[in-house]
Amino acid sequence: MQSPCIREASQACIHGCCLTPLLSLPEASNPKSKSKFTNTVAASRVDFASSTTSSLFPNTQFTNPESLPSLAESFSQFTEAYPQYTETEFADRIRAEEYNHLSLSNHVCLDYIGLGLFSHSQQQLRSSSTAETPSTSSSPPPPPPQNSEFPFFEISYKAASLNSQILYGGQESELESEIRKRIMGFLNVSETEYHMVFTANRASAFKLLAESYPFQSNRRLLTVYDYESEAVEGMIEKSQKRGARVMSAEFVWPRMRIHSAKLRKMVVSRRKKRKKGLFVFPLQSRITGARYSYQWMNLAQENGWHVVLDACALGPKDMDTLGLSLFKPDFFISSFFKVFGENPAGFGCLFVKKSTVEILETSTMATSIGIVSLVPAKEASKLYDSSSSFSGPISAQMVKERTSSSERRKQFEEIKHGETTTETSLKQKEPVSSEIVELENPSESVEQKKAETRIREVKGEPVIECKGLDHADSLGLIRISSRARYLINWLVNALMKLQHPYSEKDLPLIRIYGPKIKFDRGPALAFNVFDWKGEKVEPVLVQKLADRSNISLSYGYLQNIWFSDKYEEEKKVVLEARIHEPEAVGATSGNKRREKAHLGITVVTATLGFLANFEDTYRLWAFVAQFLDADFVEKERWRYTALDQKIIEV
Repeated sequence: MQSPCIREASQACIHGCCLTPLLSLPEASNPKSKSKFTNTVAASRVDFASSTTSSLFPNTQFTNPESLPSLAESFSQFTEAYPQYTETEFADRIRAEEYNHLSLSNHVCLDYIGLGLFSHSQQQLRSSSTAETPSTSSSPPPPPPQNSEFPFFEISYKAASLNSQILYGGQESELESEIRKRIMGFLNVSETEYHMVFTANRASAFKLLAESYPFQSNRRLLTVYDYESEAVEGMIEKSQKRGARVMSAEFVWPRMRIHSAKLRKMVVSRRKKRKKGLFVFPLQSRITGARYSYQWMNLAQENGWHVVLDACALGPKDMDTLGLSLFKPDFFISSFFKVFGENPAGFGCLFVKKSTVEILETSTMATSIGIVSLVPAKEASKLYDSSSSFSGPISAQMVKERTSSSERRKQFEEIKHGETTTETSLKQKEPVSSEIVELENPSESVEQKKAETRIREVKGEPVIECKGLDHADSLGLIRISSRARYLINWLVNALMKLQHPYSEKDLPLIRIYGPKIKFDRGPALAFNVFDWKGEKVEPVLVQKLADRSNISLSYGYLQNIWFSDKYEEEKKVVLEARIHEPEAVGATSGNKRREKAHLGITVVTATLGFLANFEDTYRLWAFVAQFLDADFVEKERWRYTALDQKIIEV
């Protein structure tokens, strides 16, 4: 029987949501049908790009920020170009009901990508519900009301190496066990195949693996990143100190595609049985939105590499694609934050394939790198005993009921007979929390889970709800992928329509790095703003000005760029040197140190999560369009200087 994950992944491949074309579909068994299927998919993707450019602002250039169409006009045109977008409206309902702080604060959050565990309403519900819980002699007193910044949990560092944590980690708390199971279920990872270790953050997971991997025998580290990553740089530094030979893939200018010939040469060796090392691979750039074939991982394993999948930049349900359902990397890393648009703090997860554990080394250095436990927040732990203390969504409703079995049965029967709709839904469907499915009626699943929560409370079981993950499950891979595709391609097309007025060279306002309008591009965007003279506006300045408009952007540094002879002259213009911290030359050099310079491009970045909506993309477009005014930056500088002076005078 086909699992729900595989079933949805197969549907996603047909809808074009997979990260790469798959060859395991029935059509691929026959060469002729395979060719026909491939040509059909390719044609549909070309049609998507051409229909985007022809349907959205055809033959139009915007040279004045005042000339932009209104939000309502733009949305009407958007839905005409992408009528299927209305099929994802459940995401808008989730955002309105569970993340209303985004609307109340008028905040556009485009500065980080990843997976949020909890919803804002879940946090607010905790504050109100715990305040209303009566205090009795048979139960602990309720925690006081908390503000929106109250943490759901805290992390406690462990003095353990990766190897010892996996082999002798000890018994998990209920909190850790429940969250671990929920995360592994959400990521479609089998507990029989992988160990999961909590780390302080993404960077800690990379460093921990670098300290534990046997680089003395498997000497190479090959990374595939088109941008500078603090986490990956930390891994490289640790690996080099342990004798690793570091190599990096290169990316072809200007679309930032992988230089396939060079990467293949580094991956493939005539001596296939020779132990290679670690191949660190993201399926998607979290900066440019470029996507890569997962078959690079397969090629690496066939040639003796241990594969590390960096899943931190993947979409919420991308682990359900058929390719990743079939492919099993030796390690993979993911990260989770608390509440989208409010608190990006959280933790990282390092997954180790059980058949790979034996190669790990016990390192004394690795004991201080970042293995953590999840513990209840301090405020809550003062009020609850160790057997029932939880925090955040692990609220009073998650504390075990201290009632007799007869009382629980009585309460259970009352709920059953009082909720006829709930009873019907429970008979028809399995609990959503234990299985990833593509739901026919998402709104029904919300009511179903509320009822299941109440019933589990009556039974006396602790309930740990991760509504952020539940919402992604209820939307599913197809809806999330389609929604992101429509929004990011509209934004790319709209930004490319901005052009400086009265420019002899027809200078565009922005330049996009990486894929432009493309069916299978990721929901991340790297760009720069240029003034009417053709000079780049510093990304840090763009970020600060966006922040004043309540739009959160970020900036990054593109690197490992390969220029063909055709772009040799452009190379001299676009690349900039970035000086890193001085590093030691060697033990024999005394205090002599040298500076390490990289060539690359500093860029503004924006990322769209699955809760992003059309208004978010429109507001970013309208903000960038203000740079069409040649005096915009200077006006902003003087305006905020004046405001600061008034504040000082007061």
